[in-house]
This record gives sequence, structure tokens and C-alpha cells, in this order.
Amino acid sequence: GYMKAVEAAGGIPVMLPLTADEAIIASLADRFDGFLFTGGHDVQPRLYGEEKSPLCKEVCEERDALEYVLFHRVLQMDKPIFGICRGLQMINVALGGSLYQDLPAERPSDVKVEHAQQKPYDRPVHRVAVETDSPLFRLWAADAAMVNSAHHQGIKRLAEGLKPMAYADDGLIEAVHMPDRTFVWAVQWHPELMYLTDGLQFRLFLEFVSHCKPGKPVS
Repeated sequence: GYMKAVEAAGGIPVMLPLTADEAIIASLADRFDGFLFTGGHDVQPRLYGEEKSPLCKEVCEERDALEYVLFHRVLQMDKPIFGICRGLQMINVALGGSLYQDLPAERPSDVKVEHAQQKPYDRPVHRVAVETDSPLFRLWAADAAMVNSAHHQGIKRLAEGLKPMAYADDGLIEAVHMPDRTFVWAVQWHPELMYLTDGLQFRLFLEFVSHCKPGKPVS
């Protein structure tokens, strides 16, 4: 879904190798125009100063190492960055924030929100409220939307430099951006599974790819 959505938006998607070699990572950062940090494994809690809980699921330390170094390299170059699900969580951790290792256990709420839906994953299951002073609101021209959701972790302490763009009804941060960068956006849901049927979700990929292209972005 990630690759097809980027291609549909006019980009050429390339999957990067799993490597911790900083020279290779530097070369990758130089070579490509924008970087999509996708969903996947839980982030290693040690990266935000916590012991791994039994409720934390499988981690991939090689991927953590790659993405941590790559993110900071690309951020320094001010190239476009888009994070999805784990991508949002990794960006928050890389900037000094922390995560709930398991939302049901660590963040119970009287407001029922289906964060970990069952298949099919392309159906919307909960609402997000969009901050009206955010670039997401300007892109969507909507103060709320329905999204899908397939995660059991989320932002606990928001990293300095990130600003929320949307919240779930239980107050969990669902989208962020970096105001002092050209394009660093991240969302907690999975637009790559909804872009074919939901124009708002496809706009996220169009916006990302437009910032990756030479010349002035669309927005």
C-alpha cells in the first residue's frame, strides 16, 4: 500500500536496505528526494528511557538504528519526511518524546476508541478532530475525518519541536508536524490502506510527493 500510494501520487517509491552503516545511510539521504517512515515493529523502549514491558510487542533494533540515524540526517537536510503509524512514533522518539508501550494497559479511557481494529483494515473506525490552525486543516478543509486504526502504542510525551494536528476522541495525538521544517508530517492511522476510496487520505500522499518534487510545492 505504501509503494502504490506514493506511485499513484506521482512519486517513484524505492525501498531502502536494512543497514546500520552510517556511510551508506548518508548516501541514501543524499540520493533521494523524500522519506516515508512506515508502520511495523514497536520502537525499542530503551530509546525513550524505559525498560521493555511484557506488553510491548516485537522490536527490530536494526530498523530502529537505521531510522534513527536516517531521520536525523534527513531532518538536518530539511528534506520532506512523512511518517505513518510506527513512523509517527519513531519520529516522536527520535526527537526526545516517549510512547505508551500498550494503550489499553497504560492509557485506559472512558471514551471508547477502536485503536486496534480487526480486518479489513481499509475501513474507517474512529474519528479524528483536526486542529483548525494546522496545515492538515488547510489541506483537508475539514475539522474532522474518519480514519482506520491498527496500533496498540501511541504518543505519551510529545517531543519538543512537534505540534499536534489531530486528536482521537479519547485525546490521543493522531497527527503531528514540525512547524520549523519545510515538510515533516506524521499520522497514526494508515492512509495507504484508504487512499483508493478516501480522497482526504490520498491528499496526504499528494502533499508529500509534491514537496519531494523540484520546484515549488503544490501547497
